[in-house]
Amino acid sequence: MKQKTYITALVSGLCLLLTTFGCQKNFFDQVPDDRITIEEVFNRRLESEQYLANIYARIREENNQWSENPWMGVADEADMTWARSGYNTYFINLGAWDPNSGYFQFWEHYYRGIRSATYFMQHIGGNAEILKLPNGQALIDQYWAEARFLRAYFYFCLLRQYGPVILLGDEVIPPDTPFDNLLIPRNTFDECVSYIASELDAAGQALPLVQTNAREEGRATRSMAMAVKARLLLYAASPLYNGNTDYASFTNEGGTPLISQSYDENKWKLAADAAKAIIDLNHFDLYKVTDSDGNVEPIASYSGVVLEPWNREQIFVRPAWNDGDWERHASPRFGGGWSGIGATQKQVDAYFMANGKAIDEEGSGYVETGFSTADTRYTTAGTYNMYVNREPRFYASIVYNGSYWVHRDEGDIRVGMHRYGNTGMEGTWDFSRTGYLIRKNIHPNSNPRLNRFVRRPYVMFRLGEVYLNYAEALNEYDPGNPDILRYINLIRERAGIPKLEGEYTQEEMRRRIQQERQVELAFENHRYFDTRRWKIAMETDGGPFEGMNVEAPVSDFDDPEFYRRTVFETRVFQERHYLWPIPQSEIDRNRALIQNPGW
Repeated sequence: MKQKTYITALVSGLCLLLTTFGCQKNFFDQVPDDRITIEEVFNRRLESEQYLANIYARIREENNQWSENPWMGVADEADMTWARSGYNTYFINLGAWDPNSGYFQFWEHYYRGIRSATYFMQHIGGNAEILKLPNGQALIDQYWAEARFLRAYFYFCLLRQYGPVILLGDEVIPPDTPFDNLLIPRNTFDECVSYIASELDAAGQALPLVQTNAREEGRATRSMAMAVKARLLLYAASPLYNGNTDYASFTNEGGTPLISQSYDENKWKLAADAAKAIIDLNHFDLYKVTDSDGNVEPIASYSGVVLEPWNREQIFVRPAWNDGDWERHASPRFGGGWSGIGATQKQVDAYFMANGKAIDEEGSGYVETGFSTADTRYTTAGTYNMYVNREPRFYASIVYNGSYWVHRDEGDIRVGMHRYGNTGMEGTWDFSRTGYLIRKNIHPNSNPRLNRFVRRPYVMFRLGEVYLNYAEALNEYDPGNPDILRYINLIRERAGIPKLEGEYTQEEMRRRIQQERQVELAFENHRYFDTRRWKIAMETDGGPFEGMNVEAPVSDFDDPEFYRRTVFETRVFQERHYLWPIPQSEIDRNRALIQNPGW
């Protein structure tokens, strides 16, 4: 009997219904009075738009880094302080996971989105109600392009996590397809990149450059497609995927390498060109706040990139996200928070000094011991010297022992992360194991204790990243190009630190660009993917991880015992961890699907 697929008028759960291969016999045979058929969905405007909205909902909400996403807690920049037994990042960092663990597996999530997008593209063209409108065909073309963009973005998300994936094309596999016909092998990484890039280009041609109607903010645009393409091509040019001979035996059943064994310098040029194309739009700007004399206020500027809604630096945002959940997890206990996200000492050490030098660079002025005796622009006398005279982005991003909490409506309160401090470990689980918290993306007018939060979109792609993408790609294929320093220095100027000057070798500039990304893009879900694509995660993401000595019996801010570097966790990173394991259930179901190396 031919199945009749139906959904509720609200179309809730449609993506799930349409992407389930195995269904109980006759489950779809009945159509209750309060439901409509899928054919009716694509003859009505509202229902079709709701279907498209469900595809947009597949864009993951990545603020939840404690139970829903691993990108911060598994990278070297942060510790999910609740990540003890029972939290999956804990097991991953100990190396205790495998393809059956199910930890942060997004394979099925994104393929469901891909299938729904393709189904939408196949059926939206015949929507009778939309076609009756004066601009009906234009509206259908726009919706079709939006779904095409979303499908390409979902493929990119799979690619960054799993490496080469299966490209399904424009055909929707029927739910009753025999399993023997579902034996589909992985495409090569380069095939995936070429396909995604071409899909983004095609979708972008039919989309507006930006949304000019405030009610449409967050919907797909050409600039969003360009930003995804620029990041895609940067990843594709990077050492993990570009001539990585460690993957020589990573082949399909026919012996074709799934990751190219030949280094191609031109991939860096393609990445640079894609980033420069966004810059040349001359539409986006670095977000800046200036004082009455026109001078850049670096902390307000850097913080405002993610706090000020719809500013000109933001390219691709998720309009709705649980910002209150992020702020509650990141905030100290006295502020109504859970002290749940701690910066690592590695991340603290990455920030430059006020003079723009790295802490281990000659002439930096870095001092690790003792306490300051005078106020500075950002610190008060009595601050531990490790935190004195650091660059503004440090103070905009890191909460350290003795710093003042960002919410000032209940007075100036110093954050005490020592054992007997106001958010220390004594008598509670809600404390930072590293002795640090994260200030970035915490709105000063929010107050978790009062359950008051300032809403804003979640920033996923922004111009500052594009500048750094461009500089990195240029340095790899055209070292010495003056644009490298130009765009790095635009970032540093906004950050309130001196520009880089002089000449640098390609290797020196590579190291500086990598550190600049670690600082500028901190806690924005970049570091995890950067260390892996650069093939440095064996050095950065494994071994002992340090913070401050939070367990010392300290009751005062000026007790030096707290400020002793202390290992809070020893992490395990192995070669196989460069790519996420494909769920074993998928391997079992599709015998043509090759598992990632080492799993």
